[in-house]
Amino acid sequence: MGTLVWLFQWPVRAVILLLVSFLPLGVEMESFWIALLAAVVIGLLGTLLIWPLKFILAPLWAITSLGGLITPISFVYDWVITIFLFGLAAWLIKGFRLKNGLISAVLGALVYSVLSKVVLSLLHLDVPLTRAATALLSGATA
Repeated sequence: MGTLVWLFQWPVRAVILLLVSFLPLGVEMESFWIALLAAVVIGLLGTLLIWPLKFILAPLWAITSLGGLITPISFVYDWVITIFLFGLAAWLIKGFRLKNGLISAVLGALVYSVLSKVVLSLLHLDVPLTRAATALLSGATA
């Protein structure tokens, strides 16, 4: 069921990306189809890159969060990864632009992350990325 829920997240995340593009953050989205593509790309990039990015950031995270004891620090690292994925998706997709560069990526990723968490929780579609990736991989190998 986890993989199916993860698939239902994509159109919801596309709508959230469109909402973010209507805010004065410098995030520009040409259409819903571009937002849908961006949601898919962000999800796929997250699935493929989450472990390498966490591995690269792990030593710094372990020191600054005291091994995970300071939860807000963990949120900051997840946000940094989201900023990277957001910027990478904007670089890859024509029609998804960050008008103010890094500032737009930072603000857009923050609003996107918070809105996604709230909306997906309200819709009971909140599946952690790592659990969804595990379900997807185990389903592919079974």
